Amino acid sequence: MKDEYKSMQDNKVWELVPLPKGAKPNGCKWIFKTKRDANGNVERYKAHLVAKGYAQKECIDFTETFSPVSSKDSFRIIMALVAHFDLELHQMDVKTAFLNGDIEETIYMVQPKNFESEDSKNMVCKLTKSIYGLKQASRQWYHKFHQIIVSFSFEMNIVDDCVYYKFSGSKYIFLVLYVDDILLAANDIGLLHETKRFLSKHFEMKDLGDASFILGIRIHRAQYRGILRLSKKRYIDKVLKRFGMQSYRPGDTPVPKGDKFSLIQCPKSNLEIQEMQKIPYASAIGSLMYAQVCMRLDIAYIVGMLGRNLSNPGIDHWIAAKRVIRYLQRIKNYMLTYKRSDLLEVIGYSDSNFAGYQDSRKSTLGYIYLLAGGVISWKSVKQTLIHMATKFVACYEASNHGIWLRNFVTGLRILENVER
Repeated sequence: MKDEYKSMQDNKVWELVPLPKGAKPNGCKWIFKTKRDANGNVERYKAHLVAKGYAQKECIDFTETFSPVSSKDSFRIIMALVAHFDLELHQMDVKTAFLNGDIEETIYMVQPKNFESEDSKNMVCKLTKSIYGLKQASRQWYHKFHQIIVSFSFEMNIVDDCVYYKFSGSKYIFLVLYVDDILLAANDIGLLHETKRFLSKHFEMKDLGDASFILGIRIHRAQYRGILRLSKKRYIDKVLKRFGMQSYRPGDTPVPKGDKFSLIQCPKSNLEIQEMQKIPYASAIGSLMYAQVCMRLDIAYIVGMLGRNLSNPGIDHWIAAKRVIRYLQRIKNYMLTYKRSDLLEVIGYSDSNFAGYQDSRKSTLGYIYLLAGGVISWKSVKQTLIHMATKFVACYEASNHGIWLRNFVTGLRILENVER
């Protein structure tokens, strides 16, 4: 708590002023977190002073709140390029990131508990910078970071606002921002350290060295072989423990062949509904969705199917969800792998079933894209219309995303010979 309070004093987050007549200050509270390393060991204990942003009023205390974050596709593309071009890969963490953002509105906050000024107990904090908990805090931090990094000759990617790149002759560096986590990939160690010094000059940073664990993903590198692997084993172990399935027999497949779901399997009586309310179905599907978005493309279809019954799931849906978790137990050591190749090209495939949804007769489309021998993007989703030519609809959706991917990789300027 003292460290957090000192950071706020150093950043001059507020100034003590008398509360104006008619003004109402926002409350605040302390939030405590346990930070763990890549092996799950306790790294440090952290305290955050958080404003009670739920009391803010739109157009008075805030206007815009949207803040972009880099997509998982962008992260995987950078990983593929790191493997192919054998780039240096480092990571940094911004300490108290949200305290760096400037705010335009006039916001008052009560003094934090246990840190009230002895001489000014009746005064309140007039915020001069954003603070955790404010609705606009994330947005203001992003704007601040963008202004600083652009002043160092970095350019923003044309399709992902949180991916930046810089060229200096034959030297180049990529920067991926995910809230307060920064990933740096460069072909020159000097340019990499120069960027680190620049960031440390403007923000309070923690240099984590070679990237090994970021966004809950473990990075394994074999540079002499030009191979990079991404693992989500630790997260899957947490999911197994959360639902008490560590000792369950591993499943062979995520879903049996021909298995379909419909509204007929949803509860119909109040007794069945009450029984299902005792089961953490929504939590299980949410955990599976995050695993699917990050790494596990092999469960995208079944997770999409089960996710459409969150409001009224039946026992059949819960059995199917547990089967997916058991399947993850079997393949938790499998990793996405990228490797150096002779020709760097984006390869895509698309397909669809026909009238796979029994209730609406709509079809499911899917596509997958690969780069540097590994998967960088995938999707499995219900089509929005009923059509005989479902494969053409799937091809159209895949092509749209393929254009996004091509614009992203060609926008990095080092991929002049990427094939269509």
